[in-house]
Amino acid sequence: MDSHQSLGQRIRWARMRKGLSQAQLALPELSDSYVSLIESGKRTPTPEVVRLLARKLGCSASYLSSGIDEATQERLQTTLDEAETALQSGRAVEARDRFAELLADPALTSLPDPARRARWGHALALEVAGEIEEALREFAALGASLSPEYDTDEWIRVNVAAARCHRDNGDLAESAAVAERAFARVTAKQGPWSDETVKLGATLVGVYLERGDLVSARQLTERLVEHAEATGSPVARIAAYWEAALVAQNKADFDAAVTYGEQALALLGEVTDLRDASRLRGEYATLMLLARPQDARRARDELERALHERTATGASDVDRAWCLTELSRAELAMGEPQRAADRAKEALGLLGDEPRPATAGALIALAEAALRLDRTEEATATLDRAMACLGEIGPSREAAQGWFRLAELLSDAGSPQQRADAYRRALACAGL
Repeated sequence: MDSHQSLGQRIRWARMRKGLSQAQLALPELSDSYVSLIESGKRTPTPEVVRLLARKLGCSASYLSSGIDEATQERLQTTLDEAETALQSGRAVEARDRFAELLADPALTSLPDPARRARWGHALALEVAGEIEEALREFAALGASLSPEYDTDEWIRVNVAAARCHRDNGDLAESAAVAERAFARVTAKQGPWSDETVKLGATLVGVYLERGDLVSARQLTERLVEHAEATGSPVARIAAYWEAALVAQNKADFDAAVTYGEQALALLGEVTDLRDASRLRGEYATLMLLARPQDARRARDELERALHERTATGASDVDRAWCLTELSRAELAMGEPQRAADRAKEALGLLGDEPRPATAGALIALAEAALRLDRTEEATATLDRAMACLGEIGPSREAAQGWFRLAELLSDAGSPQQRADAYRRALACAGL
């Protein structure tokens, strides 16, 4: 037997192997004529009937549907589970290779659900591994195989991932275009918005903020909050409230930003995804440091918890380094420069030498800690490293924030020319 045979042929072969007549297989639930029609390919049984026949024939419904024997299915499932575990644990390259191994197996093409999981996992692993162009090709293939009418939520998730990849690749225009097209399509239908629709809108708000379009971000956020509150879904409300917090922060309305952030944080107990909870907790703590530095101890406690959650869920080194850098800033706000320096060095140990905003952020935190400890020479050298790092990064909101922080520190440890250059580059990154 193989997967090229039809469902009816597999049922007939399994029936004959068991020594059963069509009537013996059919009764009492079905008629022998119905079984005959199935075996001849003139009727397509429902999934319930396939499961019934599988129980009577002593095989799996999946085998009858696909023609793939149980041993092969178990092997494929084991590899799929291992690949997904590697991805969740932050081992992106290992996950990418295991998913690729699965996708190269011809048996997988007869198993639609595992095949879809493998392609989705492969795309995510490519993204996490930094292979953005390859990830975009995978997401495009996934999107082409889905219907926004019948696979709405899954189709939305693919478009969210594609928009995220374009944004991370520095193409904000294409990121916005992908999210806008998808959002317009799913919101054209009448009825309440799903959680995934609100998440798609939140992704679009993030892109608007990244490119400095506060008017569009504010208008869309108001719609998100309205629809999320109408559904009452904790997931939708968290996404909407958090984007509202970011919009308020960008408008320098810090009281409103903290209020929205606290509303989102209060709903975390109703969300089971520890990774999402950790992400929100860390971002809320960062907002607290900016809006209420007098509450730095509370921010530090939230960051410590977020770091523990990220470690427990196998978050990437970059994610954990980001938490450590924010912890360094919290320690600085609390007057603990040595602890701040230790946290920043720990972050840099995870990040390596690759120039990226996270690396620049950790270097800036370390330079500030060195200044507080009167280690002027170390601070100057670290600031030079931070400037070199930011100089290799393309313009973005994160880069602009890094240059602004550098300019402030260069007032204490740097030349007036360096400070003026940092401000100029910050404004250029911000599009001013």
